[in-house]
Amino acid sequence: MPEPLTRRQVLQTASLLGVSALLIEEGQADDTPLIPQSGLVTRQMKPLKYEEIPGLLTKAQVTPHYKAHYGGALKRFVTLDEQINTALLDNEPLDSDAYALMRKDKVNRMNSVLLHELYFDGLTAKTGDPGEDVRTAIAKRFGSLDRWVEDFRTCCMAANGWGILARDIVNGQLYNVASDLHEVGVLWLGQPLVVCDVYEHAFYVDYQNRKQEYVYKFVQYLDWNEIDRRWKALAR
Repeated sequence: MPEPLTRRQVLQTASLLGVSALLIEEGQADDTPLIPQSGLVTRQMKPLKYEEIPGLLTKAQVTPHYKAHYGGALKRFVTLDEQINTALLDNEPLDSDAYALMRKDKVNRMNSVLLHELYFDGLTAKTGDPGEDVRTAIAKRFGSLDRWVEDFRTCCMAANGWGILARDIVNGQLYNVASDLHEVGVLWLGQPLVVCDVYEHAFYVDYQNRKQEYVYKFVQYLDWNEIDRRWKALAR
């Protein structure tokens, strides 16, 4: 039987979704964020750990992806957030088409920021092996680490936007998720562990239309130290 949600798990997921913990329990905050120094908190672009990843991504590929797509999403989120807050505080009418579109676009941009941060932080040029706990969890769910890799690649190839390994906090199970847009194909209450950006902007400079080559290489450059950290944050 799935174990009930703990207060910490609820707060972690609320934080990931951009919902203030104050809305859940005033005066208490989560001390193990899934995404430390997220741009949704600092309103600044989170620094990259690398300029390129030899064998996977060149600087010519990483730089515009980071600056234009991640940076652009964050800039737009901040603008929309300020505009919406102003409308709320100034008691402006909230039933216009423009306001409704801003509300939808804000969620889109928030998700883009979060997914890009998880994507960039989850890669490394110095490959390693998963820790025992996360390896055991993956093997229990998918049969083996290799079997998970095969399934994850399939999800990435099927997706137009994102391939994601996430843990559902309702039943505690791991799922590979194929998402076509930032806000479409999302596993609600799913906590991402591995995120692969499969939009063309993520690989086209280096791979042109060879998406499969990019996806197959991607799993060889996962930062398992970072994934282990995320797993431990979720498991508490």
